[in-house]
Formats: sequence, structure tokens, C-alpha cells
Amino acid sequence: MACQVGVRSVSGGLAKVLHMNNAAINSKSSTWTGMVEVDDTALAVTDTGGNGTPIVYLNGAYADQKHWRRVISELGPGYRHITFDERARGKSEQSADYSMEASMRDIDAVLAARGVEQPILVGWSYGGIASWQWADRNPDRLAGLVTVDAAPFGLTGEEGRERIRKLFHRMRFALPLARPFGMAARMSAAQHAEVGIDANEYAAASVPVLSRLTCPTRFVLATGDSLGSEKGEMEQVRTSLDPVLAANPNVTISAKVASNHSHILRKDFRAVAAAVREIAAI
Repeated sequence: MACQVGVRSVSGGLAKVLHMNNAAINSKSSTWTGMVEVDDTALAVTDTGGNGTPIVYLNGAYADQKHWRRVISELGPGYRHITFDERARGKSEQSADYSMEASMRDIDAVLAARGVEQPILVGWSYGGIASWQWADRNPDRLAGLVTVDAAPFGLTGEEGRERIRKLFHRMRFALPLARPFGMAARMSAAQHAEVGIDANEYAAASVPVLSRLTCPTRFVLATGDSLGSEKGEMEQVRTSLDPVLAANPNVTISAKVASNHSHILRKDFRAVAAAVREIAAI
């Protein structure tokens, strides 16, 4: 089902609903910040404009767009940088739907509203999983992918779902404290868990998706564990990429860096930027 797209300026005034073929408003000239309407919500979007290769950044599951600032600074103004907050993250509004399928519609809405064609999608964690799904459905609409520490592995079945629910139940009092730092959403702990469960299901089914990608795809992998993982678990998770690397020459590892999953965009942003440059040069 096609999504209806609308745009609000930073002042909050509601613009007319825009058609996909004429949605770009000043996208080529200056930075635009505003709200893009989709379904029952509105997403906070920033578009630096310019004539460079467009890069659309997809955040971690509960993160906001500010985590990309070091990558964007490293790449500089020669690229067009489009960032946005997913539903109930950052400055975006809440919704009745936080599913991966909703994320697909959100990507479509942002691209349509800003008139973006043939972008490089750069996704961290959840954003990486979302980028694979979108690329698989839209193989002719993008220039390539950069995935920052995501892998085609997930906690599934009743045991996996229960583990995720227990994790967020334990974190329920910490989540509001993490929110100002862009690491939690305006959701209940149970809703956080359901987002994680949904993402794990998609990730676990992604080896075939990655194996058939036709666009150039680069991975930047972290080292060590992440919040909620058991000791050594994340390194084992990353090996789930091995059959993809063997099957699809379009998918390669650009770098494996020293920082962990949570710190990779802060400490190894240069490696992420280098992977973007690799794709842009193809």
C-alpha cells in the first residue's frame, strides 16, 4: 500500500500533500529541517542539500539522527546528507506502528518528500537490517549500501523472544534516562522489546536477502560485545556473514574496527566514511 506523504516546515505549518515527482523543496540549495508526514505520524528530517551523491542514514533501533554527526563531518559538504529520526525517536512523533514494515514506508516517505534518487543507504545495526530489506525490494533505486555492525542473525522462537522481553523489562527504569542521549525511544519497555523481536526475525531471515543483492554493499564491523549480549556472542553473530561473502561478490567487508557496537560511530567514524567513499567511487 502506498503511503501518503506530507511535509511540515520547522515552524510547524502543514504544507499540502506532495506528489512523489515534485516533492523536493529547496533540496539542491540549502539545509532543510522539518517534518515529513507518513501514516499516523511525522518524522523529523534534516537534508543538507547540494548536488553531491545523496546519502540517507538509517539509525540504530532506538537511536536518533545525531549519532551520524561525526561521519557527516568526516565526509564533508561534497555529499548530500539526509538524516531522520524514526517513529518515537528523537524529535519524531509517536505512532501505532513501530514495525520493520513501517520503517520501509518511512524510508519511502523521506525519499519522496525530499526528491532523493539513487542514494547510498548507510545503516547502523537496526538501520542496516532495514537497508537490506529496502534494497531487496527496490534494487534499481539505490547506488549502494554501507552497513555498520549488523549481521544476518537473530534471536528467534519463544526462547529468543522471552530473552528480549526480559532484557527490556530489566531496563525499564533506565530507558527514560537514556532518551535524552538519543539511545531510547518514547515507548514503553514492552514496545522497545517488540521492536527488537521484529528486527531479530528479519535479521535471522536475511542470508538469502543479502546473497541476492545486486548493489555494491560494504560492511564495517565492530569488535567485542554489545549491550544485552553474552560474552563472545557478538563475534559469533558476525560470522553469520560468511556464507553471504562466499555467495555474493557485491558484498564485502570494508573494515573490522576495534570499537564495540555501541561506540563504533563515535570512535570509528572514519572507517564508516571510508566505506561510503568506496561505494560512491564505483
